[in-house]
Amino acid sequence: MSQKRRSKTGLIAAVVIAVALVDQAVKQIMLSILTEGEPLPVIGDWFRFTLLFNPGAAFSMGGEGSTWLFTTIQLVFVLGVAIAAPRITHSGQAVGLALIAGGALGNFADRIFRAPGFWFGHVVDYISVGSFAVFNIADAAITCGVVLFIIAMVLEERKAEHE
Repeated sequence: MSQKRRSKTGLIAAVVIAVALVDQAVKQIMLSILTEGEPLPVIGDWFRFTLLFNPGAAFSMGGEGSTWLFTTIQLVFVLGVAIAAPRITHSGQAVGLALIAGGALGNFADRIFRAPGFWFGHVVDYISVGSFAVFNIADAAITCGVVLFIIAMVLEERKAEHE
């Protein structure tokens, strides 16, 4: 295996673990300082912390009946990235996928370890901006990862066309 490929696998693992750990640490902090249903204004009413336990997908999409499906998708994605990691050689794509997988792993941990129980746990959300849905660091990492991955794919395609 080439050095280039090995370094992307390490990069992917580091980003996935860092995102999941930061996500879980901040959720624990928010659980200790927030009360469900009582917003904490940070920048007036525009940016606030609002504790919410989400049975659905990112940004409160989906419902309680789909919790098991989101849990399964998160696990499959994280495992898929772990399996594909040795073949990923582009740094932008690697970081994009790692952000998505790290966010998925952070929310997966909630679904495994939080109420109402194993595989059906609700995700801790707490960031509220304007009238947008309440979300968390994992959701933000997933969104940024998707954007970064798409940009990296387009740039890689353009580079290949010019070679």
